[in-house]
Amino acid sequence: MADAWTALNDEIVACRRCPRLVAWREEVARTKRRAFRDWDYWGKPVPGFGDPQARVLVVGLAPGAHGSNRTGRMFTGDASGDFLYPALYRTGFASQPTVSSRDDGLELHDLFITAVCRCAPPDNKITSEEALNCRPFLLAEIELLTHIQGVVALGKVAFDHILQVYHAKRADYGDTVFAHGAFYRTGEKFPWLLASYHPSRQNTQTGRLTIAMFDSIWEKAAELITQIPD
Repeated sequence: MADAWTALNDEIVACRRCPRLVAWREEVARTKRRAFRDWDYWGKPVPGFGDPQARVLVVGLAPGAHGSNRTGRMFTGDASGDFLYPALYRTGFASQPTVSSRDDGLELHDLFITAVCRCAPPDNKITSEEALNCRPFLLAEIELLTHIQGVVALGKVAFDHILQVYHAKRADYGDTVFAHGAFYRTGEKFPWLLASYHPSRQNTQTGRLTIAMFDSIWEKAAELITQIPD
């Protein structure tokens, strides 16, 4: 199994399927942000990260230009990660509340974090073609994560993308609406799908997503996996 993960991650890191994203991520890595000018930016697609025995799969949108595109790990090095990991720590999914780099000692428990798109996109927006180009990587991760019981979708793009994966397997999947805390029993590969607002700076600084609202998502996820036996 370890060899399969290594092969998949190597394939992800080497991907150059989307010329627009390749050009942008590499330009950001070259020019850098002044605050990080001493950093050696990752500047490549970012693999998923977490517990290979995880029962919860977390799906976000894409790496941040000066976050994951700099550090090489999902939700590490930007405001979204600074909001996410303390919440995961409070609910027992993360070993520490603060993160800074790939080698900061962070471990995830029962949780694996990935994204719809593996490259930092301009203006945090991806095209449908770019999302489809990345989908095989998500499907491959799902196949390797044999203990997954549910999905937490961070933001509407991730929510819609996961539903598209379900639709591809069962055309009569019921109507769903994205909302913070929306919960659906899927009856598919995963018993449930839970939606959350994305922990972006725009959402957290405006109060659209509060600490209490975000904690409720992870408390719900923890409750669900204790209810469903391995």
